[in-house]
Amino acid sequence: MLDANTIDAIANEIIRQMQKGSAPAGQRAPQGDAAVPAPLPAALQSGGKDAGEMEDITSAAQKAVPTLQSPEDYDALIRMKGRTSARIGVGRCGPRLLTKTLLTLRADHALARDAVFTDVDPEFLAANGLFTVQTRCGDKNTHITRPDLGRQLSDEAVKTIRERCQKNPDVQIVVSDGLSSKAIEANVANALPAIVEGLQSRGLTVGTPFFIRFGRVAAEDAVAELLGPKVVCILIGERPGLGTAESMSAYICYDARVGQPEARRTVVSNIHRGGISSVEAGAYIAELIKKIYDAKASGVELKQ
Repeated sequence: MLDANTIDAIANEIIRQMQKGSAPAGQRAPQGDAAVPAPLPAALQSGGKDAGEMEDITSAAQKAVPTLQSPEDYDALIRMKGRTSARIGVGRCGPRLLTKTLLTLRADHALARDAVFTDVDPEFLAANGLFTVQTRCGDKNTHITRPDLGRQLSDEAVKTIRERCQKNPDVQIVVSDGLSSKAIEANVANALPAIVEGLQSRGLTVGTPFFIRFGRVAAEDAVAELLGPKVVCILIGERPGLGTAESMSAYICYDARVGQPEARRTVVSNIHRGGISSVEAGAYIAELIKKIYDAKASGVELKQ
């Protein structure tokens, strides 16, 4: 049985053959599903041998291929798509989106929802040497609707942190799911060791890293008051979008205190495979933390 892509290719080829000789000279090819197709896929050329195989339409390779037919400058369009994750060169079919564009949008939306509503895999945390504590949010729904509770540590979390963590280090690093569990699973395994090794090589002591479930950025302030580090850094999953569901950020603060203004934080954002790579980000964060430590200031105060 032929798959949907092969059937579409056959239909497009039939339409192209029907349009031959019927369009006035110089008229542009129609846009959309009825436009002149690209060369037929291997499945069609081989008689449907590859009909059972499906490609991931959310992959970078698939998104790099323009679906706009007969662009004025194809090379320029390819260069533009190579510089942005925005959905350009997607074409249309009459007033509607192409089927592939619509399906890709729905698939990316599903990935974003999964990133928000799923938990970080406990085995992943264990493999990276992170024990888990929780904020005052009792479940995922509370976490999403009550960000104030996501800034506060539960009583059990306070007890566990006091028992298991080093007191008064130069730097304390914490990890939190935030609004994307996928961001943590995609980036922490490379970023965290790079940060720790980078700080230790610069002569700074690093406290015991751990994971905060259902956390918000300001949860790092509560941790700072408990453990007394000079600098605290939280690696946290950012709100996912249709461009990526795996973006992580690092929020760094010198002498953090509960209730402090957000302007006291220094942020490194856009950490994901399509932005700043996790290893590169880890090295940069270590360098930035040393700068903050030496300057005894972070956020807008660091720039003054």
